Amino acid sequence: MKRSWTRRLLVLFFKLTLVVAVLSAGVLVYLDAQIRLKFEGKRWALPAKVYARPLELYPGALLSRDQLKQELKGLGYRFVRRASEPGTVEWASSRARLYTRGFSFPDGTEASRRILLQFSGNRVASIRDDQGQSVPILRLEPILVGGIYPKDNEDRDLIRLDQAPHYLAEALVAVEDRDFYQHHGVSPRGIARAMVVNLKAGRFVQGGSTLTQQLVKNFYLSSERTLARKLTEIPMAVLLDLHYGKDEILEAYLNEVYLGQSGSRAVHGFGLASQYYFAQPIGELKLHQVALLAGLVKGPSFYDPRRHPQRAKERRDLVLKVLHEQGAINNAQMIRAMKQPLGVVKQRSLHKGGYPAYLDLVKRQLREEYPEEALSSEGLQVFTSLDPVVQARASAALQTTSSQLEKRFGAKLAKKKLQSAMVVTDPQTGEILALVGGRNSRYQGFNRALDARRPIGSLVKPAVYLAALENGFTLASLIEDAPLRVTLDDGSLWQPRNFDRKSHGEIALHRALANSYNQSTAWLGMTVGVDSVVDTLMRLGLKEKPKPYPSLLLGAESLSPFSVATIYQTIAANGFNIPMRAIRLVTTAEGEELSRYPLQVTQSIDARSVHLIQYAMQEVVREGTARYVYQRLPADLNVAGKTGTSNDQRDSWFAGFAGNRMAVVWMGLDDNGKLPFTGSGGALRAWTDFMVREQPDPFIATQPDGIEYQWIDEASGYLAGPRCEGARQIPFMTGSEPLEQLPCAQEPDIGETLRQPLDWFKRWFRQE
Repeated sequence: MKRSWTRRLLVLFFKLTLVVAVLSAGVLVYLDAQIRLKFEGKRWALPAKVYARPLELYPGALLSRDQLKQELKGLGYRFVRRASEPGTVEWASSRARLYTRGFSFPDGTEASRRILLQFSGNRVASIRDDQGQSVPILRLEPILVGGIYPKDNEDRDLIRLDQAPHYLAEALVAVEDRDFYQHHGVSPRGIARAMVVNLKAGRFVQGGSTLTQQLVKNFYLSSERTLARKLTEIPMAVLLDLHYGKDEILEAYLNEVYLGQSGSRAVHGFGLASQYYFAQPIGELKLHQVALLAGLVKGPSFYDPRRHPQRAKERRDLVLKVLHEQGAINNAQMIRAMKQPLGVVKQRSLHKGGYPAYLDLVKRQLREEYPEEALSSEGLQVFTSLDPVVQARASAALQTTSSQLEKRFGAKLAKKKLQSAMVVTDPQTGEILALVGGRNSRYQGFNRALDARRPIGSLVKPAVYLAALENGFTLASLIEDAPLRVTLDDGSLWQPRNFDRKSHGEIALHRALANSYNQSTAWLGMTVGVDSVVDTLMRLGLKEKPKPYPSLLLGAESLSPFSVATIYQTIAANGFNIPMRAIRLVTTAEGEELSRYPLQVTQSIDARSVHLIQYAMQEVVREGTARYVYQRLPADLNVAGKTGTSNDQRDSWFAGFAGNRMAVVWMGLDDNGKLPFTGSGGALRAWTDFMVREQPDPFIATQPDGIEYQWIDEASGYLAGPRCEGARQIPFMTGSEPLEQLPCAQEPDIGETLRQPLDWFKRWFRQE
């Protein structure tokens, strides 16, 4: 009986052992397949990287030393006594010597080199290399302004092991896994040592995990402290060590390890941690910085150098001591590194500038062509037209003006916070240089530049007058500024009134626009037809067709600042519809071109009509509602624009342009409350402040074929002459000028009389 039961138990034990062995083998085969599949495939979902425009330097470029300093700070350059390595710059009164990092652009590689820049006033006078040779053009690397992240919000900059700074691998092995190059994924000695420490402490204070086990936990499993996870981790670590070399495992660890938290975004890998904590590429880190990052592995939150600097310094110094004990550094190096400050940058954001509104625009444009997964996992490189210097000036102008207005009108604003938005383009290319979505330009919430749809008020008037000019009116046409009553379809009356509550009788068309009279504008719009105005708006670039209500003529249509910018961009570009672009180029992670966004130009408005409306908009600034501009801008800086105030003064607008800058500004309250100022008292002042900072090129209105300038008497609309009192020169389409003349128009111009014999003599001399 005993032998029989013993035999049965042995058979049962054998069978159970066999089943366990088969199941274990199956599990090992499965785990082995999972390890190979992920380790040899695409290991990480890599976010798309979004870059600003690269700063191009050349002799004669308009760039001050302060502007260059701002750019270099955004790039994380260090200001030192001698620029002896990439990412450093020497600073002097009229020159700067910088050691560039270089960058692989899609159209070629810009090499890292030492450059001497000489300045003359606010311009670059010369650029020379170390050999004294003149450099015709130099591109700095573009600022990385953000990314498009996967759903888990993990972010990383991949690096190869040979790109890691000196001492990083040694520090990791020394403090985290001294037997890394000897064990086979699991260290029995390390586990035993940890058990002894934990038993002595009476609690769990030390783990026995190797770097390989940590990689398995982070890469394949979870951070849960369970027995099942630990039992799975050990065979996977052995299998990983069996299939791959130590350097491959260490390289994967460098890119996977968690090293901090930037808001909702997890910072993984030493490449990104270097930017997050020091705003420098990892290859530029010094010994004390490397030691700090290596020390953070033990607990990024516990040793956070921003929240717990003393704790972080003690951990860093411990890493330095271990490196010294291991013979990796000598005593002098250790002492010198311990004396260094932590050197962590104050800004916690991974974005060196912080451009959430602009990034929002880039994402929206990208999602029209790329699926979300490709944007958040393929490591695409997106090169944009964002100009960090222009963006900073736009933000500063809004912030300064808003503060001044709140100080002036504090009681009338009832402690409500004034909000604002701005869109800036280059009218010659349609590229969007800056986009501010709110008064706090770093706020990642509601993007007012794209999504705040507010009545545009008088900003619509250039379209009304443009429609009239295309339908037989001239700038000198006399139009009626008198009360107007229009019966709407629902039987109600529409009765527009001027802002000053006065009527001005017959007035020249250009003067009605300059003074932004509502009654004359309404009369003009009803005469040419609201449908004609709608057609003009659509040809100017408006995407959504507005309803043809009479109130449209005075700006009842609600648009975003971005939509307004599309209209004024076309006016500034001489009638050429140039789609506004934020993206220049998209490439793969390896630099292979995927999408290019070239300049697209379509003539949508006749150049002659646009020239006339540009003349009138220059008059708005010189003599009309926007004449405040020249209280701050020099008289020779020619600009054009239009103020706008919505009904009941709930929105303050200004849109205007110089030669190479077009900007739209909106100011208002989020609760749609009434403002104590108009477009000229608010948005115009922010626009002017921006232009003062920007110092743009003057606007030069090219005279197209079919345009002639004639002397006109404003009161009568008749032809006049330069000797007529109050006469002014106004452009006309050829053949549209008035036929009637004032008597003084026939009086000879003395200058012309003197020129005629000279012209005759020149013609005679050429014939001879």
